[in-house]
Amino acid sequence: MSFKLDDAPAAGDTYKRRRRGFNTAMQYAIEAGYIEENPLAKIKRNTTQGDDRVDPRVLVNATQGSNLLTAVSYVGSIHRNRGRRLVAFFACQLYAGLRPAEAVGLRRADCSLPAKGWGTLTLRETRPVSGRRWTDSGQRHDKRGLKSREVGTDRPVPIPPLLVTLLQAHIEEFGTAPDGRLFPNERGGVLGTSSYWRVWQEARPFALPPDKVGSPLARRPYDLRHTCITNWLNAGVPPAEVARRAGNSPEVIHRRYEGCIDGHEELNNRRIEQAMGWAADAPE
Repeated sequence: MSFKLDDAPAAGDTYKRRRRGFNTAMQYAIEAGYIEENPLAKIKRNTTQGDDRVDPRVLVNATQGSNLLTAVSYVGSIHRNRGRRLVAFFACQLYAGLRPAEAVGLRRADCSLPAKGWGTLTLRETRPVSGRRWTDSGQRHDKRGLKSREVGTDRPVPIPPLLVTLLQAHIEEFGTAPDGRLFPNERGGVLGTSSYWRVWQEARPFALPPDKVGSPLARRPYDLRHTCITNWLNAGVPPAEVARRAGNSPEVIHRRYEGCIDGHEELNNRRIEQAMGWAADAPE
């Protein structure tokens, strides 16, 4: 429970979720008469207080984000379009906060892309890499529901006109996979982690100054999701709504992004002054 498939330590939340599931199975085994007591009750994990807060150094500003998407389009030859076919894929993470596995599973039927204004992505499944030994289908990519959601539930995410335009252009140029997925690999199969990771690593030197290439700035595609969530919070979107759009709990949003929210100190001070009746006495 404490490790991932590659033997790397699992995150604290992952361990807790796995332990809860295993504990439920043990409780069922007791009720069914298979065992007399829960063996987990005697097992204690020595842990330190983890810190999974997002590092503000990974976040990109608006110009850097735009430059990175442009740089992605430069990767690969014009015949294979390795980079160009992934511009909208990365944009879904930067402007809609999708997890990479959610973007991999996105289908045309999940997209409402009006001619003007905001659209909507209705997320229904993810395509994480699990390995052939760990999937029912024997394929490297598992087909699952949304993270931390009941089976069959979806998550509508409003998307800005910029992303609507990028998705429309992507569909017009590249079409979809036979099953409707927007971002297949070059052969129409499921887009692999290694494929988009290589494109991202090739794009960063095009977009970033030399002194930033070796920095944590947007080192991983997942950092685009962190940037999007931070932008929502800094725009004043209530944390509960940010959590709904991002597919997290409000507690996770508060804990992980606490150090990334900025620019609101003066605004909050003015609200306190108004609430306390001090606004009239405040200096201009």
